[in-house]
Amino acid sequence: MGLGSRLPLRHKREGARPQPKNKDVDVLGRSDFAGNWHLARRIDDRHGGMRGEFTGTALLTPMGDDGLDYVETGQMRFGTAPPMQATRAYRWQFLPDRVVIRFADGGDFHSFTPTGQAAGTDHPCGEDYYTVTYDFTRWPDWRATWVVNGPRKDYTSVTDYTR
Repeated sequence: MGLGSRLPLRHKREGARPQPKNKDVDVLGRSDFAGNWHLARRIDDRHGGMRGEFTGTALLTPMGDDGLDYVETGQMRFGTAPPMQATRAYRWQFLPDRVVIRFADGGDFHSFTPTGQAAGTDHPCGEDYYTVTYDFTRWPDWRATWVVNGPRKDYTSVTDYTR
């Protein structure tokens, strides 16, 4: 189980398959994600022995014919340390069967199918390894759960998005 999650963490290699969130709409599209989102992230850093929280917003702005610019800003806090300002940016490209996520500099990150509960593709980063599961079953609320393992990192990050 993921941190703060009632959902089992699964990955494509373990047989996870995207499931439609309901019979009316099978796959979410660019217009479904565009706009402002409130987000709350919980981080369980097993390597550092700390827990962290991030609260902020994500703005997804249309880019070109098939993309969204994703910009996340907010406050990050670990343990009793003072909060710090945090930001990150990605580019989302919507293809007929999936969403491809790239870093702001254009480098590949991962992809996912925006429907039901679905495992995204893995992302190796040096010797560390990132896996993600998306949950759209409570749309328009949704969740991304990352599990990161390797010699330098060992944490679970659960992000809840709400309007």
